[in-house]
Amino acid sequence: MKRRIIEIDPDKCNGCGACAAACHEGAIAMVDGKAKLMRDDYCDGLGDCLPTCPTGAITFVERETAAYDEAAVLKNKKRKMQKEGLSLPCGCPGTQSRKIEHSECDTPETAPTEQKSRLCQWPVQIKLVPANAPYFSGAKLLIAADCTAYAYAAFHERFIKGHITLVGCPKLDDVDYSGKLTEIIRHNDIKSVTIVRMEVPCCGGLEHAAVTALKNSGKFIPWQVYTISTDGRSLD
Repeated sequence: MKRRIIEIDPDKCNGCGACAAACHEGAIAMVDGKAKLMRDDYCDGLGDCLPTCPTGAITFVERETAAYDEAAVLKNKKRKMQKEGLSLPCGCPGTQSRKIEHSECDTPETAPTEQKSRLCQWPVQIKLVPANAPYFSGAKLLIAADCTAYAYAAFHERFIKGHITLVGCPKLDDVDYSGKLTEIIRHNDIKSVTIVRMEVPCCGGLEHAAVTALKNSGKFIPWQVYTISTDGRSLD
């Protein structure tokens, strides 16, 4: 089919890489110090890369080429994100791994009673978190039943603060977390593990998975378990 697509003049390209960074579809890459259109079917013809080029090396042309393949672009994005440990195969933006930093300043006057979040990473679900995320290096790990944060009022200040947080519910997820937790503990420099569970019997599955992971990791790491009652009290 004939359609609009970009063209890169290698003689004008200075190798700055701005166009490759601006191309959300991954159609442009740097090859031997020059920008190159790697796949025609990755180029959507919208030209986000054009304004970023300082030398005017990129222009639009009309020519016979493959149609824009959105499915192939999404598949390529997933593959890259998985390789970098940023997301799961679902490719959902909500699973992208990131570190969160909070200011130590006081809460705004417009919300004097608002409590400060102590969460320092995303995602938090055990099933979603990348096992090789950089924030695991030197981390104090919190493994918590997801109901605990709702039941215990001071959860952020007492447990999340200073920790990398992983949450899950073995009953609802119907999965054994021990394999994923073993991978996280074994391949990262984890300093300590804190397990927070509810008093209900099904929460024993989370505690069991965490303890099993600690044993299977082959490491000697200090760990402790806290139990929260259904009426929001700490039983420890």
